[in-house]
Parts: sequence; C-alpha cells; structure tokens
Amino acid sequence: MKLWNKQKIKDIVKRVLQFILNPRLLLCFGIAWFITNGWCYLFIALGSAFDISWMSVAGWAWFAVLWLPISPEKIVTVFLAIVFLRFLFPNDQKTLAVLKREQLALRIALRKVKQNRRRKRVVRWLVKELPNRRKRKQRNIT
Repeated sequence: MKLWNKQKIKDIVKRVLQFILNPRLLLCFGIAWFITNGWCYLFIALGSAFDISWMSVAGWAWFAVLWLPISPEKIVTVFLAIVFLRFLFPNDQKTLAVLKREQLALRIALRKVKQNRRRKRVVRWLVKELPNRRKRKQRNIT
C-alpha cells in the first residue's frame, strides 16, 4: 500500500503554495522581515552612501548576527508575520483557518510526545522500583 502518490503530493504542494503565496500573508511577512532584517540592509546602504559610520557599523553588526547559526530571527519573523496577519486582516478567515488547523495539529503532536515521555518515565520507575518491592516483600515474609 502506497502512502504517497503523485496526486496527493500535488495536492499538498498546491495547498502549501496557496498559503505561502497569499498576498496578505506576503505583505505581513514583508513588514515582519523589514522589522527583523531589512533595516540592517537599509542601514548598510545608506551608511555607505552618505558616509555615516554609526549606521554602517550597526547594519554590519546586525548582518553578522543574522548569519550566526543560533540566530532566532527566522522564528521571530514568522511569529511577527502571523501577529501582523491577525492584526491587519482579522477577517481573512481562510488563512487564519489554515493557521488554526496547523496550531491544533501541533498541539496534538506535542500531547503525544508528552504522553510518550510520561509513559517512559513510569516504565523506568516501575523497572527500577519493582525489584526493590519484591525484595521488601521477601524480607517481610521471612
């Protein structure tokens, strides 16, 4: 039994592209990107063009931070884009419905992970504790 066929992959790609290429989401993402990244490129360009050293230094410093592997700017950019989408376009039910569906799927996945961890913790505790209980019972019998 095949889990993935060409039609299913096409449908998934189509839905993802429709979501990502939504003009409202693109506008919000552009605003969020300019807040988190775009200003540094603007500072670099303007600082170099008008010989403003502090502007160039600030732009290049943030540019260096962006290329660090631990830079959280991508997460912050997406978060800000979603916040702007909800704030600027509260009636965009289609995009917000997709976000809610993904949020629900993420919650369900996290619950499953937590349940599995809890089960493993209980099993580890039982494996560790049961031999001790048996020993105690044997001591109490004799």
